Amino acid sequence: MTLPTQKLHKVLAQSGLGSRRDMETLIAGGEVRVNGQVATIGTRISDTDVVTVERRRIRLNFAEMAPRVLLYHKPEGEIVSRDDPAGRASVFEALPRVRGAKWVSVGRLDFNTSGLLIFTTSGDLANRLTHPGFEVEREYAVRVVGELTDEQKREACREILLEDGPAHFETIWDKGGEGTNHWYQVTLKEGRNREVRRMFEALHLMVGRLIRVRFGIVQLPPRLKRWRFI
Repeated sequence: MTLPTQKLHKVLAQSGLGSRRDMETLIAGGEVRVNGQVATIGTRISDTDVVTVERRRIRLNFAEMAPRVLLYHKPEGEIVSRDDPAGRASVFEALPRVRGAKWVSVGRLDFNTSGLLIFTTSGDLANRLTHPGFEVEREYAVRVVGELTDEQKREACREILLEDGPAHFETIWDKGGEGTNHWYQVTLKEGRNREVRRMFEALHLMVGRLIRVRFGIVQLPPRLKRWRFI
């Protein structure tokens, strides 16, 4: 009797190690072995096979299980990474353990940015939510030193040239302020590294605080102190 098999990269993604594309990259790099043999793209496995990734045996999940999703209120001063040579606090240290899987962050927030982070046990779901092709909208509250002119607002919604290509906000709302500080609410449909900060810097305004308040249809709950499942 022939055992039913599934594609290796799909099973690894279902096991919470990353997206299917991430797993294909890992396999192509020779980091995955099946029964001691280096796997290749297209390898199929059954539930009797022993799979190791970077010499670590993986507990495989063959079932198409509903992914777990968690909302996290990130404070300033935490990194969105499991490894940091500087030894800074990581968001992953505060998350609850999940059996047979691991948390994958849906995008990132930099060290000095706070607000909404979404975590899931599905690498495929995380990839779908962050892939530029799906244009999932992000919304931020931004406090800057100074104030945008009407022309700068139009420029920011039209095009700002950054070192890694053009960028623009979908919308900018003026939220007022006191003294030299001014608040804006902005939206954009991509999540490049430090993109919001760099756009304001290109407009000669320094960002004092940056808070992500929405990702897609998910709002940062007003009473969310740390994390909760959804």
